Amino acid sequence: MSTKGRSQPRVVCCAIPIARAAGKILVITSRKRPNNWVLPKGGWESTDVVLEAAASREALEEAGVRGTITRYVTTIYSASTTYHFYELDVSSLDAEWLEGHERRREWVDFAEAVTRMSWKPELAQGLLLSSLAPRR
Repeated sequence: MSTKGRSQPRVVCCAIPIARAAGKILVITSRKRPNNWVLPKGGWESTDVVLEAAASREALEEAGVRGTITRYVTTIYSASTTYHFYELDVSSLDAEWLEGHERRREWVDFAEAVTRMSWKPELAQGLLLSSLAPRR
């Protein structure tokens, strides 16, 4: 298992920002790959106390999103990272935010969000397990 020099896989918390009434998901551009889209996510820090707090913090820092974590979605394991996904019902968007000069954000429907995440299988899988995924 590759942990990129760490003794344990990195713990990453991911928010799925949702405008539930509209059925839309907020996606953002990656800082490392500005032509690729991601969900707000980042490493858990001890000051976060709980994983949900890290997901909320990352949503605010990376996308200027304020809201409430409403649902745990899943945990996905990769060689170097453990991803924890949470749905975040958006109450407002900040006009200016910490990473606003480095990222773009856009509301898209579920199918478009999955398409945009296809380059990063863990993100697409997290979305496919969310409550916005079509029921089979």
